Amino acid sequence: MAAAAARTPDAPAVAGPCGAATYAELDAHADALAAVMRGHGVARGDRVLVWGPKSPDALAAMQAALRLGAVYVPVDPLSPVERVALIARECAARALCVPGELVARVPGDLRDLLVRIDTAPPEDIPPAPAGTRTPRTASTLVGPDDPAYILFTSGSTGTPKGVSISHRNALAFVEWAVGELSAGPEDRFANHASFSFDLSVLDIYAAFAVGATVCPVPSEFAYAPQRLVEFLHRERITVWYSVPSVLILMRRDGGLLDRPAPESLRALLFAGEPFPVHHVREFAEWSDARLLNLYGPTETNVCTWHEVRPEDLERDVPVPIGTACSGDRVWASGPDGRVAGPGEEGELMVSGPTVFLGYWGRPAHQGPYPTGDRVKVRPDGSFDYLGRSDGQVKVRGHRVELSEVAAALHTHPEVTEAAVTAVGDGLDRRLAAFVTRTPDSVLGNIALRRHLARRLPPQMIPDTVRFVDELPRNDRGKLDLAALVAQHNS
Repeated sequence: MAAAAARTPDAPAVAGPCGAATYAELDAHADALAAVMRGHGVARGDRVLVWGPKSPDALAAMQAALRLGAVYVPVDPLSPVERVALIARECAARALCVPGELVARVPGDLRDLLVRIDTAPPEDIPPAPAGTRTPRTASTLVGPDDPAYILFTSGSTGTPKGVSISHRNALAFVEWAVGELSAGPEDRFANHASFSFDLSVLDIYAAFAVGATVCPVPSEFAYAPQRLVEFLHRERITVWYSVPSVLILMRRDGGLLDRPAPESLRALLFAGEPFPVHHVREFAEWSDARLLNLYGPTETNVCTWHEVRPEDLERDVPVPIGTACSGDRVWASGPDGRVAGPGEEGELMVSGPTVFLGYWGRPAHQGPYPTGDRVKVRPDGSFDYLGRSDGQVKVRGHRVELSEVAAALHTHPEVTEAAVTAVGDGLDRRLAAFVTRTPDSVLGNIALRRHLARRLPPQMIPDTVRFVDELPRNDRGKLDLAALVAQHNS
């Protein structure tokens, strides 16, 4: 998983407002930081937290950990100190890598783990203990099924869960992505996602694998639509990858489609949530870039994909999540456990090289991974995404698929985003919809309900519709359903 040699050592490895570094500079800094970490006792299998804004220094720290055979644990720069400390304890971290600006915030009990990533003068590098290997050769001791990094997600119990990803897991996806995108050294990959989010794996390592340039988006304008649009043009991005809501934000509030598409842009990738098809139509008309829908939970990274076709744009439902990739095998498991056939529904199951090692501190994962997502098998064997297994609710005795209601809301031309949730219990259980509109829209409840009545049975039409300026998102840009329920109850 270490960075590959670029076409020349002076080629840009990192560029943009987060800072710049050539491959030679990134390589030298990673070696220096690896020596510092080794002085802290970091060895094969140890966990190294990397906490701070996106920068070449943070990338060098991740590379340094890998060169020692260690496991890096990226932590979102906006994470509170309490969460950083919780993750450090949870994974028994050996080192905590931070830039100078965050040193003062490091809790006292973590001070002994501190490694400054933005400076590593020779006098600060302890001599290597006798008999140890150099950072570059230490990584040869790592096997393909050893962990490379751990991504902590929100746990249902309130305690973060660490998803352990091996070198084999990550490389299976990266090698597939490089091949499918025909990536080369002239590419410039936008990196919108936080380093702690699995989308960033493609941005960073597909670029490093071929000596291309990664252009990280600073976290302070990750959701500032006009600045994102300027970034796309100014940095001459060739491959963009983000959650759909970011592209919708750029289109709605950043004027993205009001300007000609950048000539450099050749692939627009999206994942993490369904992309309403009327938005996909607009992007298909705006640019000749390839449109790729990628799917997979953090536990599998990307396990299916679909390239948007003209016939997809004629449907009212989101584009398919497609077929297996990255060497994986995927299938839909029906209620009786048998493999679902064309026209049938089931839970998507995944087996293959991208399936994670397991959750940190828990027993290793064994066998296929049940995604918890419901799909429908298409005639050609690909899959339509239906929603979470827990996204089917019962309201007044009727089973309702929340994603189907949301898809119907998205068919109205003046709806930019929509989300549906169930609130209340028993006989008081109701459907509540939250909708954002186009800037000049005068759409009201009556007109929207009339639109839904032509597409849904009465029991699936939301009892309440609330028009909002924006939908609440979590730190990964995905819809925050808990916040929606809180909004409804407020």
